[in-house]
Amino acid sequence: MSVSPALISARESATDSDFSAAESKYQAIIKSPQEAGVPENKTLQEQEAAILELGKIYQKQQAKEKISALISESKTVLGTFAKSKTAKIIKTLIEYIDGIPDSVDLSIKTTKECIEWAIESKLNFLKQSLQLKLASLLHQKHQYKEALRIITDLLSEYKKLDDKSSLVEVQLLESQIYHALRNIPKSRAALTSARTSANAIYCPTLLQAELDCQSGILNAEDKDYKTAFSYFYESFEGFNSQEDHRAIVVLKYMLLTKIMLNLVDDVNNILGHKNVVKYQSRDIDAMKSIATAYSNRSLKDFEGSLVTYADELKSDSIIKSHFNALYDNLLEQNLLKIIESYSTVELSHISKTIGLSLNQVEGKLSQMILDKVFYGVLDQGNGWLIVYDKPRKDATYEASLDLVKHLSSVVDLLYEKASSLN
Repeated sequence: MSVSPALISARESATDSDFSAAESKYQAIIKSPQEAGVPENKTLQEQEAAILELGKIYQKQQAKEKISALISESKTVLGTFAKSKTAKIIKTLIEYIDGIPDSVDLSIKTTKECIEWAIESKLNFLKQSLQLKLASLLHQKHQYKEALRIITDLLSEYKKLDDKSSLVEVQLLESQIYHALRNIPKSRAALTSARTSANAIYCPTLLQAELDCQSGILNAEDKDYKTAFSYFYESFEGFNSQEDHRAIVVLKYMLLTKIMLNLVDDVNNILGHKNVVKYQSRDIDAMKSIATAYSNRSLKDFEGSLVTYADELKSDSIIKSHFNALYDNLLEQNLLKIIESYSTVELSHISKTIGLSLNQVEGKLSQMILDKVFYGVLDQGNGWLIVYDKPRKDATYEASLDLVKHLSSVVDLLYEKASSLN
């Protein structure tokens, strides 16, 4: 179908970066009434193209308020589209807002307004689709309680409709929210339900990659890093094949599992793969730096990496939590190495040797003693750590208990026999 001169002119203005002129021309197309002699479907196609292309211009300009206004202004026109087309346009425009930094609050506000409009217009499919998007936005905003309330309603509706494709998305989001709440059993149960639903349908590549990523995250929580790596690898392949921006995040998770297993050679092998070379960035440099520090058992280098690459390593809650555990493990190993040759050692000496404050050293040593990593006591009055040998179990005590137990059995049997004779 041929394109109208008005749309061609608007596109030329957009190409020439004359966004003010392009905006006026696109607005004119959106608001133009149905012309006599022009097929209705052609008018609707041009209005759809104008709305989406104008939204794209606003996204480039990071004019999130204008996109929100565009959605509101276009609702009259959107009412003339087919329901599926209306849903596609609104969801796309909301995604444009969501793609702009610091726009979560506006995305939530706009989505709620669109849900109300969908209810008034009796667009049930759009309402459900937007509710899922709203739950995802609330998850980003850490408003988990409200997100779970929406998900509970959606699960009920989709189960009645037997809409397994939508069920997979809702159950996956439910798993992610429970994981954020640190309710691992419920997160695992929701993921199992999502995978069961996914097995009954054709699962799109990106959705399958999300499922694999969540499986990897939950296996990493169980410290099963080998299985986690397998899931992350499948997830990376899926995101990479679709050139999705989440591929680099999953790549970091792949490297994380190898670091946790202390397989630095594998880290280097992964980074040398042809599919991975294009992702070289500060994010990847941060992971390499941590891998090297952990391999060398250098607490100083590890801390240096955490400071140098603070944004890259601490912005992701999953990487942050595992690296906290890694840091604790490395700190324990360094402390044990320092105190292993002493029976009594000054805390100030340990503090100076390891390069941490006295309070940090005291706190960590107290925790290690309580966890029975080693046996000892802190003499804070003198500022000493007194280290004890690992206590040995007295085998005589266990043997004595067994002997008494057997003698008791013998006495009971003799009593029974004596009773039968009487």
